[in-house]
This record gives sequence, C-alpha cells and structure tokens, in this order.
Amino acid sequence: MSRSRPEKRSPSPEPAQGSISLKALAEHLRLSSATVSLVINRSPAAKSIPPVTQERVRAAARQFNYRPNLMARSLRQKRSFTIGVIVPEISEGYAALVMSGIEDHLLQEGYFYLVVSHRHRKDLIEEYPFLLQQRAVEGIIAVDTVCNEACTLPVVAISGHKEAPGVTNIVLDHNLAAHLALDHLQQLGHERIALIKGQDFSSDTETRWRALHCVAHQLGIKVRDELTAQLNDDSPSPQVGYNVTRGLLERGEMFTALFAFNDISAIGAIQALREFGKRVPEDVSVIGFDDIQSAAYQNPSLTTVRQPLRHMGVIAAETILKRINSPRDRTYPKEIVVEPELIVRGTTMAEATKALHL
Repeated sequence: MSRSRPEKRSPSPEPAQGSISLKALAEHLRLSSATVSLVINRSPAAKSIPPVTQERVRAAARQFNYRPNLMARSLRQKRSFTIGVIVPEISEGYAALVMSGIEDHLLQEGYFYLVVSHRHRKDLIEEYPFLLQQRAVEGIIAVDTVCNEACTLPVVAISGHKEAPGVTNIVLDHNLAAHLALDHLQQLGHERIALIKGQDFSSDTETRWRALHCVAHQLGIKVRDELTAQLNDDSPSPQVGYNVTRGLLERGEMFTALFAFNDISAIGAIQALREFGKRVPEDVSVIGFDDIQSAAYQNPSLTTVRQPLRHMGVIAAETILKRINSPRDRTYPKEIVVEPELIVRGTTMAEATKALHL
C-alpha cells in the first residue's frame, strides 16, 4: 500500500521585531506579490479580489507585523495619496457627520487625509489651501468654507455656492428643505412662525434665507421681522440658539412655532422656551435642521430637516478621487445637488385652539 505524501507547505515566516518583506508574506499565503500589494495598499483594483482572500492577507500582515513602505510607494508612483480637508471647526453636528463620510471612503480607498480648522479666520481660510499644497496633498475638500483663492488642485466644496474654476460644489436643495419645514408647520395650523437665521459666516445662510422667503411667499406665510432672529456668536454650542430665542421671548413676541437654522440652535431654543414656561410642542413647535446624531435623543426628540451630511461627505471623497485619477478629464461636475428629508418627531404638533387667538 502506498501512502499519500503530506502536502508540502511554504515555511511560515517567523514573526520578528521588524517588518517582513512583501515577497515573504506572499509566499506564505501562496498568492502573488501583486495580489498582496493590492490588498495591503487598499487599491481600487482590490475590489475584484474575494473578501475572504482580502481578510487572509490582512490577518497575515497583522500576524507577521508587515508594514508597507509607503514612502517608496509614493516615490515610485510620484503621488502622496493624501487629501486635504478644510473645516470651520470639529465638534458634534454638521462638520463631524460630514467628516465621518469623508473618512470612511478615503480609508477604504487607501488614502490619508490632513484636516485643518480655520475657526472662520479669514487669514487661515486664505492660507490653508497653499499650506496643504506644500504638503503635497492631491486634492482639497472644503467643508462649509468659501473658496476665494484660485487653487491648482481639484477642489470639492461641501455647501459651496460660489462658482470657481476647478471647484465641484455639493449643495442641498434648500428650496425643497424650506418647503418641507414650512408646509409641515402650515399643515399643523401655525401662522406666527419665528425664524432663526444662520451666522453671516456660514456658507448656507444666505442661500437658505432666500429659499425661506421664496417658499413662504408661495405658501402664503408671512415672514415677520419681529419674529426673526440671527445667530451671531462663533460657537458650536446650543448657547447661541438659546440667546436669540431668549431675546425674542424677553421682547414679548408671540409665536406658536420656531424654525431654527440648525439642530444645535434648536436645542438651545427649546431650553429658552422652557425657562419661560413654554411647553414644547404643546405651546411652541420647534423644527431643527441637519439631523445630527443627538437629535433623536432629545426630550422630546427633535423634528428636523435631515441634511444627508454623511452621504455628502462620501460623495465629496468619491468625487475628489475620481478627479485626481482622471486629471485630463475636463468634464467634471460643477455642481452636485442632494435632497433633504423631513424627519417628524416629538417637537411639532397641531396648534392648540387657544394659541390661534394669541
């Protein structure tokens, strides 16, 4: 009787203090060096490799402490695989949700990113694009940041409303957003609606304000100057919404609904209303804007116009990489429009009969 010979296996590389070579890792996995390289470097071409194989490669890389030579990769391909991201600030709310989408897609595609925040300082807004170019980024994503200066790199601007050479603007349909909110309040019987306008430095403020006036006119809703307040402080805190709403209440203004510029200011507005003995939504209905993560967990949960912020971040990352990888294509989109959605929760309800006679 003949015995079957045991399968001959490639010797496993010994874990070491340093990193093993790509060739040794590929031999251990019985895969080509090209396949292992595609997976390790998160190349777009790796999508054609079965997920189970990709996981085998990553597990072995962790086991044997393999570290790709990113500097050599960059020098070889004459690329940095790095994107610059410019934001006003990083906190809960708008920027954080947008960044989560940008980050997920860039990491998936094997790109690094550098984030800078300008805090609305004009000098930094002007300087950062040039500083990022000096650090060899291949493209720039500007979040709620006006792109005034010409840039030689591809640029994608989220909430960008200014046409400029080389810039793709990702914008919300603000007319639809205004219609969703105002029509909802009108259907609930509200006529005296307080409006909180955004800060002057926000890219969306004027566009959204014009949309509100246009839609209000179409619906026959009167925009009352005495029921309009504007956010002024440069702060991501609910305090700014609290301050302006308190100002309305201290003047004795009567309203049965309030539409805030964003969820953060809506949360502050609700606190001010409560301190003045106003119940939400029984006495005053409140609508926010954005649908940040904590909106659903307020008490009551916040009715809001959902801006698909995370998805906008993904679109921005996808668009900038397409433009980087097709440098000769001059047909890149100048504008990408995304749609909002009304999320009805616990801070809006039909106006009580007594409130109609305020």
